Amino acid sequence: GELYSLLVDAVGEVLRLSAETFERNPMTLKSAWRELADGIHRLDGQLLVVLSVERLLRSLTPASAA
Repeated sequence: GELYSLLVDAVGEVLRLSAETFERNPMTLKSAWRELADGIHRLDGQLLVVLSVERLLRSLTPASAA
């Protein structure tokens, strides 16, 4: 029930992504990324990691506040 805001310094690029390129996190993805990601998109030989904002914010909250 808490409100958060994110401050973005800059936007590098905006992409329209197809659901067809979305995949679950591969096992080869580093564990730190797997814990914060909802999945990936494979784009021209590169991985685009889709972050879970909810999990990211939860990871920044001190355990005592939970």
